Amino acid sequence: MRLLACYLILAVALSGGARLKELVTIEGARENQLLGYGLVVGLAGTGDRRQTVFSAQSLTNLLERMGVSVPPSAIRVNNVAAVMVTANLPPYAQPGMRLDVTVAAVGDATNLQGGLLLLTSLRGADGQVYAVAQGPVVTGGFVAGGMGTQQTVNHPTTGRVPNGAIVERPAPTPAPSGKLRLQLRYADFTTAARIAEAINKKFGGDAPVARAENSAVVAVQAPAPYAGRLAEFLAEMENLTVEADRPAKVVINERTGTIVMGKEVRISPVAIMHGSLTVEIQTAFAVSQPAPLSGGTTQVVPQVGVGVKEDKARNVVLKQGATVEELVRALNAIGSTPRDIIAILQNLRAAGALEAELEVI
Repeated sequence: MRLLACYLILAVALSGGARLKELVTIEGARENQLLGYGLVVGLAGTGDRRQTVFSAQSLTNLLERMGVSVPPSAIRVNNVAAVMVTANLPPYAQPGMRLDVTVAAVGDATNLQGGLLLLTSLRGADGQVYAVAQGPVVTGGFVAGGMGTQQTVNHPTTGRVPNGAIVERPAPTPAPSGKLRLQLRYADFTTAARIAEAINKKFGGDAPVARAENSAVVAVQAPAPYAGRLAEFLAEMENLTVEADRPAKVVINERTGTIVMGKEVRISPVAIMHGSLTVEIQTAFAVSQPAPLSGGTTQVVPQVGVGVKEDKARNVVLKQGATVEELVRALNAIGSTPRDIIAILQNLRAAGALEAELEVI
């Protein structure tokens, strides 16, 4: 069996740094998840079957609110599917804003293509209704075929309703005050100190306005000239450029043969010897045919051949302070495959020559 793999080695160079808005978020200004239960109608016979009891009960309750009284046992509609509806409410969302919603079947419906989501209330974790959703469902897959042959592409039981929800209640986000707390997306003491230094350099003047509390939080006091103009202060602050610091790490995905290494990875002086041993076993079946009138029977005779091939060892020597580029060039020079490189990196880490964290996913 042949193993097909490819590898990707990235050396990330932080030239001009990143904007503050990519590195931090304001404490309390976050998204809120919404959840609702609804019905999708208009399906071409691909809705819930008789086994899904709650879809018939939901349809009965809906019809009863519209003045039509029908017992659930008398309903047998295959064009209706019970679905769960989810959405994310962004911070500072105001009534009237539109949201995208995701619809997923919870019964035994086979396809939501062409369906229409009926008016559904979306509630937050506190039980309050923050949005209502309704509209045509767009699926990213389909089911085609017939006469026992069927082809399914992607997941036709999940779809989206673009701009299908309308916000009815403001998001539960606290209004920004003069004292702000910036939360780092990736906790790091060096990055937190650099963020505080950049803010003080821009707005501090004689007295500092920012202080790194720990590796994940930077406390900021709005300066006096921006009193009552916090939105302008946040707009200027989030566009500050800060060079983020990242730990040296090598990430390996052995299933796909992908290797990602940052520019901070360093290699200690080390010599690498690499070779391969291949053992190939082949079995061929020959037919032994007896002579005519001999009374013998035809027999299948297996013929087994064993071949062993061992390549000569190829060596690589890395000097002090070797970089990722030098390592990649050296490994390519000796013809290493992605699986060989993964094994070499693991051996380097075990030998203490790889000055980085090794993570296998």
